[in-house]
Amino acid sequence: MTSSEAPEGVRLQKVLAKAGVASRRAAEELIVQGRVQVDGRIVRELGRRVDPDNAVIHVDGTRVILREDLVYLALNKPKGVHSTMTDDQGRPCVGDYVRGRSFSAGLFHVGRLDADTEGLLLLTNDGDLAHRLMHPSYHVPKTYLAEVDGLVARGLGKQLKAGIELEDGPVKVDAFRVKDMQAGRSLVEVVLHEGRKHIVRRLLAEVGHPVRKLVRTAVGDVQLGNPKPGSIRRLTRDEVGSLYRAVDL
Repeated sequence: MTSSEAPEGVRLQKVLAKAGVASRRAAEELIVQGRVQVDGRIVRELGRRVDPDNAVIHVDGTRVILREDLVYLALNKPKGVHSTMTDDQGRPCVGDYVRGRSFSAGLFHVGRLDADTEGLLLLTNDGDLAHRLMHPSYHVPKTYLAEVDGLVARGLGKQLKAGIELEDGPVKVDAFRVKDMQAGRSLVEVVLHEGRKHIVRRLLAEVGHPVRKLVRTAVGDVQLGNPKPGSIRRLTRDEVGSLYRAVDL
């Protein structure tokens, strides 16, 4: 018997249907087509039973989340809000946006944004995923939109990709793009997987372009979109799967 078999468990197609992957009939087709993996092995038998509490299931390479108690949220953090779940000084904080809701128990923020930075902040009670998302070794990219002083010179992107030396060590971006320039200001997009404090602001200031406004627009494949500041939504199954894939879970 392999580790993926659980004679007292639940039929695989039923587990997939309950997780919202597809109807039971469609889930059976996925299994027969060899698109489902259980504990790292492709499963094609419709009679296979699994333990939904312990099995690791992927469909088309994307992890399927089976635990119903796990919560994954995207908050559009407003400016002036601190990245803490509580604040002993009474300042506005991330926890204010989920406190009292049915899904709030055990939630924490994945990484942080400084008070003056707006945009996408992930919230979850999934410790394994959060730990990996915050660990620099997994190189999960974060995308920022920054309004900066000055007109950006040609070649700055190449310089930033090569690396800039800061007081706490070198940093380089994964991608850099100028989106607009006018009236002594520039709008730039910065992608990097660094997580050091104020890293985007310090990086751009170091090359002569102090930040006026900073918004995080994406973490991995999860996009902020255009919600109102302070709005919160649940991540889709595909978004959660993309985060798991990004950190090899």
